[in-house]
Amino acid sequence: MRISWLIAGLIACGVAAADDASPRLAAGYKALFTCSAVFLAERNAEQIARNDLSGIYRDYQPVMDRLPDAAIDRERKSVQVRWSESAPPRIARLHPPLGCTILPEGTDESVSLPSISISKPPEADVDWPLGDRLANPTLAADANGAPLSRVLAHAFDAESFGPGSRTSAVVVLADGRLIAESYSADSGVHVPQRTWSVAKTLMGALVGIAAGEGLLDPAKTTELPQWSAPGDPRGAIRIADLLHMTSGLDTGGPGSRTDEVYFGGARVEDAALAHSLVASPGTRWNYANNDTLALSYLLRARLGDDAAYLRFPYEKLFHRIGMRHTTAETDWGGTFILSSQVWTTARDLARFGQLLLDDGTWKGERILPAGWVEFMRTPAPVQPPPRPDGSASSGYGAQVWLLGAAQGLPDGTFAAMGNRGQFIVVVPSRRVVIVRRGHDPETGPFSIERFTSAVLEALGKT
Repeated sequence: MRISWLIAGLIACGVAAADDASPRLAAGYKALFTCSAVFLAERNAEQIARNDLSGIYRDYQPVMDRLPDAAIDRERKSVQVRWSESAPPRIARLHPPLGCTILPEGTDESVSLPSISISKPPEADVDWPLGDRLANPTLAADANGAPLSRVLAHAFDAESFGPGSRTSAVVVLADGRLIAESYSADSGVHVPQRTWSVAKTLMGALVGIAAGEGLLDPAKTTELPQWSAPGDPRGAIRIADLLHMTSGLDTGGPGSRTDEVYFGGARVEDAALAHSLVASPGTRWNYANNDTLALSYLLRARLGDDAAYLRFPYEKLFHRIGMRHTTAETDWGGTFILSSQVWTTARDLARFGQLLLDDGTWKGERILPAGWVEFMRTPAPVQPPPRPDGSASSGYGAQVWLLGAAQGLPDGTFAAMGNRGQFIVVVPSRRVVIVRRGHDPETGPFSIERFTSAVLEALGKT
């Protein structure tokens, strides 16, 4: 029987014994990832254990390793993971075409989830980039004769670009042509995996599309009802502040960890919008998933039509540029978790990178409004602080990272980056897009800067 929205919200937001939090969340992580990996990526149990459930957050791994096997119900398209003899199991359920959702603890798996019909374009037997048909690529070589294929091979050796790194896919575009790609044994052209924070750049593009349609204006305040009570200082937060990660909102801990939304079953509107202001908007840079989640909820509020909102990423962006293997997942209330929870392929991310490289146009059609990509790659008014060792941090624009000479790369380079080694690197001055996917553990990060340099050198585009 479905429990009430109020009780579900309280449970999802962590009103439980503190010593129960880690196993509860770890079980939610396992249920959700297993659901998406089985029903979207068609992975088997061994592949899921090897890639999706190992090398994860350090505080989750020991708890994860003690959890029982996930119970997969292929008929109901759901996954259950038990974590306590006295508590209900964590449940994730597929609801096509919106992927898998982690349910609040205690909710029956028959709970109603958002449903929508989205016309997916048929698989097109046409050439790249709209389709997946390719001519045999001729790999470029640098002046020393070292082929690009050798650089790609080094990306998979778990040593050259980061000891312990685990690359799953690499795609390289030059002048719009797909000139090289490679995959691990557990991956492939049509095998999606989670984007993690690369999704933030997708969200940035969707905000641009909404701005072009007059739905949002970055220069204006959000006017969210949750922040609009008389005297609420959050009413001063502008849409641009959310895009720039300068909202000034408290994150309740590391800003890149919103575990209750990601794995706990909390709705975006209950968790991401509930934090207080601790700095004046626009005065402090702080990487925060909640800023991006607020943008997702804001888009839903401005559209005012849940069906239009749920179709928006697919009809306005994904399907227009051939991203047929991309699935944006929602919370159980129907808000996209577009700070992290998108499952997609390396080729689809390369298509998106090419869209950004071409100033938001696709085969002559304008997808993003004129000037939006430039806005995204313009440094935010407040920048990330130096790294703990004193070295320069990457810069930040509007939902994209900014790279350049400080990272040994051409000026103007920008990137989408996500946990466990997800990268889209766009090098405008060289007309190059590089996508690298991975399942990196925290102890084995991949150096995207060195890899990008090596690719550019092999292409003769340094």
